[in-house]
Amino acid sequence: MDIFRTKSVEQSIRDTETPEHQLRKRLSAMDLMVFGIGVIVGTGIFVLTGQVAKEVAGPAVALSFVVAAVVCGLAALCYAEFASTIPVAGSAYTFSFATLGEFPAWVIGWDLILELALAAAVVSVGWSGYFASMLDSVGIHLPASIAGDDPVVNVPAVAIVLILTAILVAGIKISSRVNLILVITKITVVLLVIVAGLFFVKAANYTPFIPDPVASPRVEGLKAPLIQVLFGVTPVAFGVIGIFSAAAIVFFAFIGFDIVATAAEETVRPQRDVPRGIIGSLAVCTILYVAVSLVVVGMQPYKQLSTSAPLSDAFTAVGHPWLAAIISVGAIAGLTTVVLVLLLGQTRVLFAMCRDGLLPRRLAVVHPTFGTPARLTVLIGLVTMALAGFVSFGELAELVNIGTLFAFMVVSVGVIVLRRTRPDLERAFRVPMVPLLPILSVLACLYLMLNLPLETWLRFVVWMIIGVVVYFAYGYRHSRRGAVPGR
Repeated sequence: MDIFRTKSVEQSIRDTETPEHQLRKRLSAMDLMVFGIGVIVGTGIFVLTGQVAKEVAGPAVALSFVVAAVVCGLAALCYAEFASTIPVAGSAYTFSFATLGEFPAWVIGWDLILELALAAAVVSVGWSGYFASMLDSVGIHLPASIAGDDPVVNVPAVAIVLILTAILVAGIKISSRVNLILVITKITVVLLVIVAGLFFVKAANYTPFIPDPVASPRVEGLKAPLIQVLFGVTPVAFGVIGIFSAAAIVFFAFIGFDIVATAAEETVRPQRDVPRGIIGSLAVCTILYVAVSLVVVGMQPYKQLSTSAPLSDAFTAVGHPWLAAIISVGAIAGLTTVVLVLLLGQTRVLFAMCRDGLLPRRLAVVHPTFGTPARLTVLIGLVTMALAGFVSFGELAELVNIGTLFAFMVVSVGVIVLRRTRPDLERAFRVPMVPLLPILSVLACLYLMLNLPLETWLRFVVWMIIGVVVYFAYGYRHSRRGAVPGR
C-alpha cells in the first residue's frame, strides 16, 4: 500500500486551475496581515490572560507569552517558506503532501480539523460571555439557560457562527472587509486598555513577579502536564515551571498566523505577500500581548483576576465600569474576527482534502456566483454551531493547542525534507540556517506539547486513531493519487 505517495508541487498548483475547484485571487499582503491580526488578537488578550495569571503563572504571564511567541516565530519562518513555494489552499496539509506523503498529509489534515473546528467553537463561547457581559452593563440580562456559565444551549455562540458562516459564503473579499472593520475596532480598544490601564498600575501587584511554586490539585492525576508525569516531577503551579505550563496554554492565543497560509491560493502575489502576512501579523500581536498582560496584572493582584472577562472586570474593580463596557465592545469585535478567520481556515483545509479525493470531492465545488466553497462552508458552520452550543470553553482550549503544535512540528520537518528532495524549486522566502532553525522549532513545539495535561494527550491520541480509521475506510480508496497511477 503506497500510503506515502507524494503530490508534486507542480501538480498541486495545476489542481488550482480546474474551473469547478478554482478559488478567486482577491487578497493582498495587507488583507493577509489583517486576517492574521484578526485571528491572533482575541482569546489570548480578552480571555486567557486572567485565567493563566491567576491559576498557573502569576504576573510572569508576560514571560509565558514571550515563550509562546518564540516557538511560533520559529514555526512561522517555516510556514512562510512553504507558502511562498506552494501557494495552494490547505496550509500544513498541502505542505505535508508535497514532502512526506499522502498518509502523513491526511494525519495533518485530520489534525487541522481538530484544531480549527474546536478553536472556532471555543472562541465563539468566549464571544458569548463578553456579549452577555456587555448586555448586563446596559441592564439587559440574558437567561442563564442560554448564555450563563453552564447554559443548556449557548444561543449567542450559535448565532455568531451562523452570521459569520453567511459572510464567508458571500465571498472572500467581503469577508476581508468585514474583518478589517472589526480589527480596527479591537486594536483601538487594546491600545485604550494599555494606555488607560497604565494609570491604575500598582508596583506592588508585580511582587512576587514569579510566585513560589505550590502544589495544586489542578495539575494532579490526568490534569498533570505530561513532562511532569514522565519525569516524576511533583505537580505544581507557578514558579518557573508555571511559566512554561502557562506558555503551553496561552499558545492558543497565537493560533492564527498559520491560517494566513491557508489563503495563499486566493492571494494575488502569494510568493511575496504570504510571508509578509504571516511574519508581520505575528510580530504585531506579540507586542500587544506582552503589553496588555503586564498592564492587567499590574492593575489587580493576580489572585483576584477574573478568568472569564479579565480586562473589563479589571477596570470595573478600579472603579471605571464605563471603560469595562468599551472593552466588552472591543472584545466582541476581537473574538468575532477570530471566529471568522478560523472558519475560513477550516474550509480551505477541508477544501484541499476534498479536492484530492481524501474526502468527498463534491464538497469542494466552488459556488459559481460567490467563488467560495459554499457547501463546505455551510457544513463546517453547522458543525461549529453544534459544538459552540453545547461545549464549554475550558474543555477544549488545550486540545486545540496540541493539534496546532503537532502541525507546526510537521511543517518544520517538511522544510528540511523539501530542501533535500527539491533544491531546484524557486523559493521567494527561505528559512535561514536550515536545518538548525527548523530543528529548534520541532524541539520547542515538542517541549510545549509535553507541558500539556495527560488527559489532553489521551484525547488527541483517540482523535488520531479515529482519523486513521477514516483514512483507510475512505480516503485511501478514493484518493486521486491512487486513482491515477504515476500522477
